[in-house]
Amino acid sequence: MADKGLRKRGCSCTKDDFLPEKSFQSWGNYGRALMETPLRLRDRVLTRSMDQTELVEVKARSQHEMKKTLTWWDLMWFGIGAVIGAGVFVLTGLEARENAGPAVVLSFVVSGVSAMLSVFCYTEFAVEIPVAGGSFAYLRVELGDFMAFIAAGNILLEYVIGGAAVARSWTSYFATLCNHQPNDFRIVAHGLSPDYRYLDPIAVVVIAIICVLAVLSTKGSSRFNYIASIIHVIVILFIIVAGLIKADTKNYSDFAPNGARGIFKSSAVLFFAYVGFDAVSTMAEETKDPGRDIPIGLVGSMAITTLAYCLLAVTLCLMQPHGQIDVDAPFSVAFEAVGWGWAKYIVAAGALKGMTTVLLVGAVGQARYLTHIARTHMMPPWLAHVNERTGTPVNATVVMLVATAIIAFFTKLSILADLLSISTLFIFMLVALALIVRRYYASGVTTPADRNKLIVFLLLILGSSIATATYWGTTTDAWIGYVITGPIWIVGTVGLWLFVPQAREPKIWGVPLVPWLPSLSIAMNIFLLGSIDKKSFARFGIWTLIILVYYFLFGLHASYDTAKEASNDISEMKNVEDGAVPS
Repeated sequence: MADKGLRKRGCSCTKDDFLPEKSFQSWGNYGRALMETPLRLRDRVLTRSMDQTELVEVKARSQHEMKKTLTWWDLMWFGIGAVIGAGVFVLTGLEARENAGPAVVLSFVVSGVSAMLSVFCYTEFAVEIPVAGGSFAYLRVELGDFMAFIAAGNILLEYVIGGAAVARSWTSYFATLCNHQPNDFRIVAHGLSPDYRYLDPIAVVVIAIICVLAVLSTKGSSRFNYIASIIHVIVILFIIVAGLIKADTKNYSDFAPNGARGIFKSSAVLFFAYVGFDAVSTMAEETKDPGRDIPIGLVGSMAITTLAYCLLAVTLCLMQPHGQIDVDAPFSVAFEAVGWGWAKYIVAAGALKGMTTVLLVGAVGQARYLTHIARTHMMPPWLAHVNERTGTPVNATVVMLVATAIIAFFTKLSILADLLSISTLFIFMLVALALIVRRYYASGVTTPADRNKLIVFLLLILGSSIATATYWGTTTDAWIGYVITGPIWIVGTVGLWLFVPQAREPKIWGVPLVPWLPSLSIAMNIFLLGSIDKKSFARFGIWTLIILVYYFLFGLHASYDTAKEASNDISEMKNVEDGAVPS
C-alpha cells in the first residue's frame, strides 16, 4: 500500500507535517480541490471505514506504537478518576435544593442508568476496535467520516472547555483550604473586560504539571491516578460515615417536592457528573488484554461511581433539610450546620484531588482523540506523532493542554459554565445508534430489503425519542403525547428485534439484549437532551458551523487525498474503506 508522505513524521515542523496532501501542494491543486468539494463530500459522507483499517493502517501513521501497559485495574481507577470530580460536591446540593429535594438520589439513579447504557455501547466498540480514537473511530467505522468528524470536533471542545473550568475550580478550592477568597490568588487586569480580567496563573501551573505527567508515561499517569483516587474514595467514605452519624430522618419527610418533573430535570444536569468515562475508551490501544480489561474497567468504574453518588446524595439530604442546603459548598456547609466545621477542609481536599484526576484523565483522553483524528489527516498529521521513547502522543497532548491553559488563564468560571454543551449526550446517542448499525448492517451480508427495514425502524426509534423529549420540554402536566410516542418507540425496537436479522455477532464481548439496550440508550440520551437549556444548543450550533467551515476548506480534502493514496485503483480502495464513491 502506498503510504507516501506518512512515513516521515518525527518532530519536525515543516509544511509537509501539516499539509502534506496533494491538494495543498500548489494553489492550482487547492483550487481544483475546492471545485470538487461536492463530489469529495459525497465520497466522505458515504465512506465507512473498516475495523482492520483503523487497527492497522490508520494506526501505523503515528510512526511509533503506543505502549501496551494498562490492565483492568488501571482502567477502573482511570474511570473513577475521570468521573468523580468536583461536580458531585456542587451539583448535588444545587439540584437537591432547587429541583429534586431528597429525591435527588433518584435523579442520580436515572442519569447513572443512562450513563451505564452508554458504557455498554462504548465497551463493545472498544473491545472490537481497540484504538486511541474512541467514539471518533467507532463512528467512522459505522456512520462514516463526516458524522465522525462532527462528533469529534464537538467532544474536543468539550474537553478543552471542561478542563479550563476544572482548572479554575482548582484555584477556588485551593483558596478554601488556605482560608482565602479565590480572587486572592488571581491577577486583576483592569484593562480587560470584567469577564476576562481575573487572570489565573495557578490554573495554568496545574495544567502544566498535568501536561508533564500525561506526556512522560501513560503507566505513570495511571499510578498517580489510582493512588490519588484511593485517597478520594477514603474521603468519600468519611463524608458518608460522618454524615450518617449526624443524619435526621425528618429531613426526608418532603421527599420529592417537585414530583417526577423535578427528578428528571435534575437528571439532565446530574448526567454531567458522569461524563468522563469516554476518555477511558481512548486508552484501549494501550491495554494489554482489551477483551478482558475493558469490560471490567469501564463497567466496574461506572458501577462504583453510581453507588458513591447515590450514597453521597442520601447523606447530604439526611444531614440538612433540602431547603437549607447551600448551593455553592453543600457538604462543607452541612457539616458546619451540624457542628463539625473542621470537616469542610476534608471535603475541600477531596474535591481538590477529584479535580486533579479529572484533569489528568481528560488530558490523556483528549490527546488520544486528537491523535487518531490526525491519523486520518482530518487534522494535521503532525498531531498524530507518537514519541518513540515515551510511547505517548506528545504533540497532541501539548497542543490540547496549551489551548486549555489559555482559556483557563483568562476566562471566568461563570462564562465557562454557560458553555456546558449538549455534545456529550449527542455523541453518546450517536455511539448507541452506531452499535445498532454495526450489529444489523454489514456490506455484502445485509440484503437491500433488510437494510431498508433497518432504516425504517431506526427512524421510528429516533423520531419517537425526539417527539417524547419535545413533548416533555413543552408541556407540564399533559400525558396523552406519551401514549403515542411510547408505543412508536416500542414498535421500532420490536421491529428490529423480530424482522431484521443481525449481520454481525461480537467476537469477544457484546452488549446484552440488543436491540433493547442501545435503543433505550438512544431514547434516554435524547430525552435528557430535551432538558438542556437554549444556550447550549446555540453553542452547539455555532461551534458545529465553525468546524464545518474548517472541514470544507481543509479536513475534507486532506482526508480524501489520504484515502486515495491508500490504494492504486477503486477496487483496491473498496477493500480499505467500504462504501466509498468513485470519483
